[in-house]
Formats: sequence, structure tokens, C-alpha cells
Amino acid sequence: MTHVSQTAFSIEFFPPKGPKGAARLDQAITELAALGPSFFSVTFGAGGTTRSGTLETVERILDTTSVPAAPHLSCIEGTRESICELLDSYKQTGVQRIVALRGDLPDGMHKPGVFNYANELVAFIKERHGDDFHIEVGAYPEYHPQAPSTEVDLDNFVRKVDAGADSAMTQYFYNADAYFRFVDAVRARGVEIPIVPGIMPIIDYPQIARFSAMCGAEIPRWIAKPMESFGDDKASVREFGRDVAARLCEQLLAGGAPGLHFYSLNKSDATCWLWQELGLPTPQTQDAASA
Repeated sequence: MTHVSQTAFSIEFFPPKGPKGAARLDQAITELAALGPSFFSVTFGAGGTTRSGTLETVERILDTTSVPAAPHLSCIEGTRESICELLDSYKQTGVQRIVALRGDLPDGMHKPGVFNYANELVAFIKERHGDDFHIEVGAYPEYHPQAPSTEVDLDNFVRKVDAGADSAMTQYFYNADAYFRFVDAVRARGVEIPIVPGIMPIIDYPQIARFSAMCGAEIPRWIAKPMESFGDDKASVREFGRDVAARLCEQLLAGGAPGLHFYSLNKSDATCWLWQELGLPTPQTQDAASA
């Protein structure tokens, strides 16, 4: 399979829970598909809890849009046989891209399943399917919260690339320097694959603060203090959060980032606004340019 080299603008969803969640996701998929993203990724729940939800969401995307779908695959999945079955199902469904991750361990689980690290999962996919899938892996510009040192974290990333990863998408962050320093560090180690920064618009600040505390993404004081002062003023939170995300995206693209990966939280408004604000390509603008 040819490696993706052009700029990629992608959007992430998670499998919905309940009828209301499914309806909200359907609306987001429809509205965001109109932007013409490079692909939609679909997360994989800890402990296999949303395995069927991931496959169903992928099928929904492929059946109703022209956007490629990239399911997340985690080391939490229990056996080589079950991973083989899932990979075979994705291939039959028309999936051409997999996001291979170690995954977050659920409460009470002290180690992943048959694979301990994402590089082992990447190697297994390559061994089983060769170039059937374009393999994405995760990257952590502010370093993985469980890494004992920066050097170990960089070594772990290089191992995933050496195992066969084609490109990477990062955990979200709000400091562009963290991304550029990480890219420089892995380039110095011989890594050449595209590393696309992850973007999390701030719409609900308490929610993002909780996420950040869990995943190790730093919220700078110059963002945190104004956000805390807004309290229940949702309009001010939204306006400030949009501006923060837009300026971050502009810095990243100006500095040579090979695209952007938007964490949508199954909502369309923030991503649609950013797409328009940044002047990212849509099917309409591409048609006009080629006319």
C-alpha cells in the first residue's frame, strides 16, 4: 500500500451509548463528512467494551459517506485469534487504515492482553496482513504519562515505527513547541513518517480539564486561568476556546505539520468552525480550484 504523503486532515469519533448518543453521532458524521476529511477514526473501548460499537460505527461511516474509516485497535483485546478475526472483518468491510494503540488499562487490569506494547501489535498486523492496512500509531509530544523518562518514551515511539507504522497522530496538546520538539527529537533518531498533531477544541472546559488530568496533556496557565474565571459563561468559554485552537492550528501548519487530527467528541460545531476559520480544503473548494 502506498504511504500517505499528502497533508491529512482527519476527525475522531467514539462509539455511541444509547439512542441519543447514536442520533448525535449520526448528525456529526453527516455534517463533518461534508468537509471531505482524509478519514474518520473510531476509538476502541478499554477492555473490549465497545468492540462491536467500533465495528458498527465504521460500517455506518462506510455505508453512508465517502469518507474512509480507520478503527482503533488495542492491545487490550485478549487473544491473537480475536485480533485476527477483527482484522479480517475490517478488511472485508473495506477498511484500509488501522490505528494501533496499546490502549488504556481498565480498572483492575494490571497488564494488557497478549501484546504488552503497541509495537508488538503493529508487528503482528504487518505479519498477518502485510500492506493491506495503512497503520497509524499514537505519539505523545508531552510524553506518555506512564513513561519513566523522556528517553524511554522516545525509544518506545521509534520501536513502533520500526515495527511498520506508516504514520502517527498525537495526543492533544496546547503548546506548539512541545509538538515541534518531539518531532525534532524523533527525526534525529531517523524517524521519517508523518506525525499529525491532535487538536482538542475547548468547548466544555471542566470536561477537558478532567481529560487532561487523566492523559497528561498540560493546560497552560494562560488558558486555564481565563477559562476558570468564565465559570458558567459558556459563550465566553466557547469563544476563547475556539481562538486558542485556531491559533494553535495556524502555528502548527505554518511550522510544517503534515495535517491536523480533530478530536470531535461526537459533535460537529467546533470542528466545522475551525475548518472554515483555517480555510482547510473541502470538496467545494477543491472543485472550484480545478474548474
